[in-house]
Amino acid sequence: MPKTIILIPARMASTRLPGKPLADINGLPMIVQVLRRAEAAGIGEAVVATDSEAVQTAVEKSGGRAVMTRSDHVSGSDRIYEALEALDPEHRVDLVVNVQGDLPTVEPADIRAALGPLADPKVDITTLAAVITDPAERTNPNVVKAIGTMIAPDRFHATTFTRADATGPGPHYHHIGLYAYRRAALARFVKLPPSANEMRERLEQLRALDAGMRIDAVVVKSVPLGVDTPEELEKARRILAG
Repeated sequence: MPKTIILIPARMASTRLPGKPLADINGLPMIVQVLRRAEAAGIGEAVVATDSEAVQTAVEKSGGRAVMTRSDHVSGSDRIYEALEALDPEHRVDLVVNVQGDLPTVEPADIRAALGPLADPKVDITTLAAVITDPAERTNPNVVKAIGTMIAPDRFHATTFTRADATGPGPHYHHIGLYAYRRAALARFVKLPPSANEMRERLEQLRALDAGMRIDAVVVKSVPLGVDTPEELEKARRILAG
């Protein structure tokens, strides 16, 4: 059975919500709330990858594991690759799940679901998507839309991702920025230069598609709350208190 690790990138330099990983959500730092959900997925060890000693201390105080990484990474995928090589220099890990550190309401079952398509050796990377039910999301550039070819009721082969308006009859899919990689795919991805499409859309996953890598998306029931603002932090507190 492939050996899997969950890596959670966390950096303190959030412009809209300073110190975000350590923001208290019902008695626990947000990063620890995410770590608890990753651990509950039950697919492998979950480790926080951070450039902040304060985050490392908070995670370890909660009984979790954290690894320090460089502070100059431009993306979470670069950060988790550095962490992976530090944690597993013998290359025993086959699959890597990247769970963003600002998704405190992510469902453990959805983290598990991301691994499913990697049973197909043709798939390099998997991600998650949910059907857009709020019409306002169709025209919101902050909602990334995943577009592709359905290959099962709950899975599609992604052909592109865009911030542009969703058009046509649908269903349209809200992309959720959680990824599972084959180790070799992650190693290849972080060494690729940014592509023109990636820079135009400001979407890192387009680099993989432009390089001919295959991304499949698993359709889940709902989008986890991403916390970027004080208002979203309050909403997360209400959700997890309930």
